[in-house]
Amino acid sequence: MRDVNQLIFELGGEGRVGCTPPTVDVPTQPLSSLLPAGSIRDGIGLPQVSEVEVVRHYTALSRRNFGVDTGFYPLGSCTMKHNPKVNEAIAAHPGFSLLHPLQPEWQVQGALKMLHDLERALCEIGGMARATLQPAAGAHGEITAVMMAKAYLDSNGETRRNKVLVPDSSHGTNPATAARAGLEVVHIRSGEDGLVDMKELDKDLDDQVAVVMLTNPNTLGLFESEAQEICALVHERGAIAYCDGANMNAILGVCRPGDLGFDAMHFNLHKTFSTPHGGGGPGAGPVAVAQRLVPFLPVPTVERRDDGTFHLDFERAHSIGPVHSFYGNFAVCVRALAYILGKGPEGLRRVAQDAVLNARYLRKLVERAYQVGFPAENMHEFVVSARRFADRGVKALDIAKRLMDFGFHPPTMYFPLIVPEALMIEPTDTETRQTLEAFAQALIQIAEEAETSPEMVLSAPHTTPVRRVNEVEAARNLQVCHPGDVK
Repeated sequence: MRDVNQLIFELGGEGRVGCTPPTVDVPTQPLSSLLPAGSIRDGIGLPQVSEVEVVRHYTALSRRNFGVDTGFYPLGSCTMKHNPKVNEAIAAHPGFSLLHPLQPEWQVQGALKMLHDLERALCEIGGMARATLQPAAGAHGEITAVMMAKAYLDSNGETRRNKVLVPDSSHGTNPATAARAGLEVVHIRSGEDGLVDMKELDKDLDDQVAVVMLTNPNTLGLFESEAQEICALVHERGAIAYCDGANMNAILGVCRPGDLGFDAMHFNLHKTFSTPHGGGGPGAGPVAVAQRLVPFLPVPTVERRDDGTFHLDFERAHSIGPVHSFYGNFAVCVRALAYILGKGPEGLRRVAQDAVLNARYLRKLVERAYQVGFPAENMHEFVVSARRFADRGVKALDIAKRLMDFGFHPPTMYFPLIVPEALMIEPTDTETRQTLEAFAQALIQIAEEAETSPEMVLSAPHTTPVRRVNEVEAARNLQVCHPGDVK
């Protein structure tokens, strides 16, 4: 008898078919006349399966996945919330989905108006002057903003500025973005309250600093209460203040980064504005900027003529150039505008209020079982530590694995680095009180198991088809085929 996983994954039998293609009604030619001999194979080893086997196979695999549509997904700083299905239907409308990016402008006026309206909506939400919708993700938005900031500084003769200051509580992509842009990364330590230490910032903010990148709220879930003072100091020293908008779900309709003094920011449409994300996409990271950075926006920009029609403007002398083919991930932009219009100003504000309420409620439920990273009142997410279980050999990774037995996707682990054995938890605005309480009860039970029967936690997960893997080995020696297929 073969292993059960082989029986699940290796389907097929001689002569089984899932469809019957029509008879070929064109003259056949030998493959050798169409393809080079080296490209011809005798067979490709595909299984012979019936339609029902194919359907059951992929349906069974889908049930083994964790996703926001199948269960709670508290992935910190990723805002994995439910996305309204009506926005999927709107993005799939033939008027959007059947467009081609090379169609002439007069044929796509509705699409251009949609892009124009989304830009204006994002600028209103962020308190900025203009925006580009081209960046395909948050990190892409970050590097676009840094490139614009550097172009602005260079145009003013500030070519010596080659440093980027990044607090240790910032979003994880910020240091990589700055380095990729060719700039030197300088880390700013947080104070004991988990916020930017103004003395550390003042010490490192010299005349070589180009940009200060600040995530607000930060990855501890704390609002940087001195953001205005930080931006004022950055401007006083001649640098650009950048806001990472990964956590905008916490402040929608409540606080605008532009009003705090930031010169640029990015939005994660795939976190905050209704596009499902994970597994590599899709995403979009529009960048909104203050007036002084507008000339450096990527081309093309969408402009409205006096007669009300729209066109793409490629003639911008100081632009950093295009950062994405055509005009970005169009369908993601459609979903985002549908979400914004559907919510309206009051609805967006309610999103932030519910996100903060859910996170604070969940924290209160679990803080007796886990040590909270920093005691200040959190916003949309919070960080707890599993270090109290160290003497039992239980780590944050073990707790995350055990959570899977309860049907919950694990939260972000080991980040931010300033909290040992960190678990970063973001419940989002779309979860019910019952879901939060069930998740809290699972965390509390796991904490009790860690104290009384740690082996139960250390050997988890117990109910998933794949148990533990050597994650370091898996990353270094990636195999995407069944072991039996590896030659």
